[in-house]
Amino acid sequence: MLVIENERERPQVRDIDRRMKTLRFLAKVRAPAFGRRRRATAWQASMSTSTSKSETEEWIKIDLHIHTHDDPKDAVDYSAHELLERARTLGFRVLAITLHDAVFGRQEVFADAAAMGILLLPAAEMRLHGADVIVLNVTAEEMAELKGFDDLRRLRAQRGDSIFTIAPHPFYKFGGSIGSRLFREIDCFDAIEFCHFHAGLFNPNRRAQRVASRFNKPLIATSDAHRLHAFGRHYTSIPKPSALTAENVFAALRSGPLRLTSPACSLTDLMSAIYFVFLAHPFRVRRKLAASRGQSTGS
Repeated sequence: MLVIENERERPQVRDIDRRMKTLRFLAKVRAPAFGRRRRATAWQASMSTSTSKSETEEWIKIDLHIHTHDDPKDAVDYSAHELLERARTLGFRVLAITLHDAVFGRQEVFADAAAMGILLLPAAEMRLHGADVIVLNVTAEEMAELKGFDDLRRLRAQRGDSIFTIAPHPFYKFGGSIGSRLFREIDCFDAIEFCHFHAGLFNPNRRAQRVASRFNKPLIATSDAHRLHAFGRHYTSIPKPSALTAENVFAALRSGPLRLTSPACSLTDLMSAIYFVFLAHPFRVRRKLAASRGQSTGS
């Protein structure tokens, strides 16, 4: 999915044009830059912002941008329980399943997560005027009232620090990226996402870093996983709070220090992502939507 800056233009034409521009740019980037372990390691080290805490302090891994096959507008081939099992194996303690324009609300999954020692936050990735916004610790009723950024401002004023908002993949040309509008709506966000998809010269996160520094917002690394194997490599770590609650996690994110783990894509990762984003995933979404329309017609 891509940002449509001019709604009068045909969305499919705009999508194809942007995807082709992205492919042409990536083709110009030298392949060796994507696979160098030295460069990836150096970049990962530079993303660590933990300077004031003891190295012996216990840290926990969190991922606040994940999709599952419960998503009503996306085509994902793994379940919430498969995600939980992988998260437990990899040592994650806080997760957010961020469905598109819907709050994940299956209470049996929340109960199973708690039994595993994992805090699962109710969350959604909402599309507001063409821009994606991640909202954490919210209800379906609250999200139903969220139509624009002014609604988000009112919700933040009502809820205070008990919710947390993130600008996901803000400067990417694919996905519902907010782009330069982030400057105008910056007061709507607690944090800015450090997107997992970066390699060599291709790294729109650099602009996100500059904006985060300018407005004193934390950067949050996430997986934005749409495939199960993609979960676990890109995440944020925080000092373990005294109690694992949403409020304590949000306080740690706002105050820091944080550790961001987001290694650069290898050439194999890059080609796999291009295939998935531009070919496999759009086909899955179209097939899912066609099946949904067929069921609606039949009923």
